[in-house]
Amino acid sequence: MEPQRSPLLEVKGNIELKRPLVKVASRLPLPGSRRKRGPDQMEDALEPEKKRTRGLGTTTKIATSRPRAPVLTTVPPTQGQTAAPKVPKKTGPRCSTAVATVLKNQKPGPAVPAQKPSTAAPPMVGGKKPGKRPAWDLKGQLCDLNAELKCCRERTQMLAQENQQLRDQLREAQQQATALGAERRTLEEELARVRTQAEQGQQELGNLSARVLELEERLGTQEGLVQELQKEQLGLQEERRGLAARLEEQERRLQASEAALSGSQAEVASLQQKTAAQEALLAERDERLHGLEMERRRLHNQLQELKGNIRVFCRVRPVLPGESTPPPGFLLFPPGPGGPSDPPTRLSLFRSDERRGTLSGAPAPITRHDFSFDRVFPPGSGQDEVFEEISMLVQSALDGYPVCIFAYGQTGSGKTFTMEGGPGGDTQMEGLIPRALRHLFSVAQELSGQGWTYSFVASYVEIYNETVRDLLATGTRKGQVGECEIRRAGPGSEELTVTNARYVPVSCEKEVEALLHLARQNRAVARTAQNERSSRSHSVFQLQISGEHTGRGLQCGAPLSLVDLAGSERLDPGLALGPGERERLRETQAINSSLSTLGLVIMALSNKESHVPYRNSKLTYLLQNSLGGSAKMLMFVNISPLEENVSESLNSLRFASKVNQCVIGTAQANRK
Repeated sequence: MEPQRSPLLEVKGNIELKRPLVKVASRLPLPGSRRKRGPDQMEDALEPEKKRTRGLGTTTKIATSRPRAPVLTTVPPTQGQTAAPKVPKKTGPRCSTAVATVLKNQKPGPAVPAQKPSTAAPPMVGGKKPGKRPAWDLKGQLCDLNAELKCCRERTQMLAQENQQLRDQLREAQQQATALGAERRTLEEELARVRTQAEQGQQELGNLSARVLELEERLGTQEGLVQELQKEQLGLQEERRGLAARLEEQERRLQASEAALSGSQAEVASLQQKTAAQEALLAERDERLHGLEMERRRLHNQLQELKGNIRVFCRVRPVLPGESTPPPGFLLFPPGPGGPSDPPTRLSLFRSDERRGTLSGAPAPITRHDFSFDRVFPPGSGQDEVFEEISMLVQSALDGYPVCIFAYGQTGSGKTFTMEGGPGGDTQMEGLIPRALRHLFSVAQELSGQGWTYSFVASYVEIYNETVRDLLATGTRKGQVGECEIRRAGPGSEELTVTNARYVPVSCEKEVEALLHLARQNRAVARTAQNERSSRSHSVFQLQISGEHTGRGLQCGAPLSLVDLAGSERLDPGLALGPGERERLRETQAINSSLSTLGLVIMALSNKESHVPYRNSKLTYLLQNSLGGSAKMLMFVNISPLEENVSESLNSLRFASKVNQCVIGTAQANRK
């Protein structure tokens, strides 16, 4: 069985105080001892009792043993409070019942050694000190303990109430401290803000002080400046008075000038009206002139189309000194459709067939060959007459139409003379090339008054044995072969150009004459049986024309090609004797092949064939933009008046007649 816990220890554990308790001596009487005796003295006093009861047995020891009262520690009564009154000793049944209740409610506590019975002192009655109870008076002692326990409980209740009051006061103090802390933080923030404002104010005050000093310095400077200005003002006032006097004089003069100006303004207004009317009239005339120019170009092109996009002219050269005169009636030039006044367009050639006359024994019959062309030039026709007939065609190049003129015929028939003219610088002997460029320069100068500007770029090449040579080459490039090739000007471009060839801008006749002189020196020639100086190559002079009308945003461009073909004679009559027979043979074969290709190209264009064999010859490949449907073409067939050349003349006339029968579609101008 566990020992029961003392009621005083239970009370002591239930008391919660913040301040430490102070030990006080117990007021319970102990047997054989005085009131103020300590625990050790109490044990010494009880020792004889223990010795006397040691032999009584186990029952007596349990009956006399009781829990030892612990030492109570209490807090001295606070100010204004009195000690709890002492409870008098109670005896009888009620005391026994109370003791039983206390013992029932007590928890088991640690075991304490049994004490010998002793006589308990009686409690104090009426404030007097009770007598000492004997050791065996357990009930009395228990009553005393209960009285003291009650007193302790009342005191504990009072201390608990006082503790609760102190807790309430502490809670209120904590709330006040919290409020004061919040107020302190608010005041600190306010203080920091006030300090910040003070610092800002101090800084602003410093700035204002510096500003005041600066303004004071400026004020001093301004005051000095004001004084200077005042002095200057006095001088200006004097000057103003002088100027006022001059102003009055100028105003009088101005009034006179205004009167004269008003008259001038009226005159200017009248002149402006006249100028505006003249400008309107000029603009109207300019517009009309432009319309007339466009109409002229249209009619001019229509006229050229009516004449044919492929025209053939026949020219018979005169008999040169030292040559035999042909028999009368060998060549006849019947009058034109309108009579003798019209230029001739037909040619009749009479030839005797010697083979037929030899077989029959009779005189050889004479065969008549009639040919009709767009125009026939007898031997007496001059260079100016020939160019007059083609001048309108040359002008079509300025309008944006590609133009090609080439001379065809046997060696010695006058092709080079027709195209370039004779030597010596005689203007009457100039050929088509210098006359055509002079005409183009003149017309371009006239059109410049209408807002057109033209530029001309010339090139001159020859095709010798299907090899292109630059006739304008100078220096180390002169005479080099194989460097010039025909190529497109660019990807997708229809324009053809000759690589490594010179393209020379020209603007006057002297520049053209210099180019022609250089080309004559570089051209390939050779002596043949028919002509002492025969051209053995095709020479192609091309003039690229570019025109622009900036005011109307119009552009046009076209090439003018002037071609002097190589001799078209057959191989046997033109073959020269000597070690160069093979070279002459190869030249003649290349010439005849290129001329045959030219005829095939013209026939293909006339027949509207899908494939035109331009690439079969370097000549046709280079001239393909001047031979197609958008170009105007003119062929001069040159023949000799000599009877000994009748066979070659007939071949040339028959080829020209085939070309004259060809019809190519309507030409279109290259305009943008």
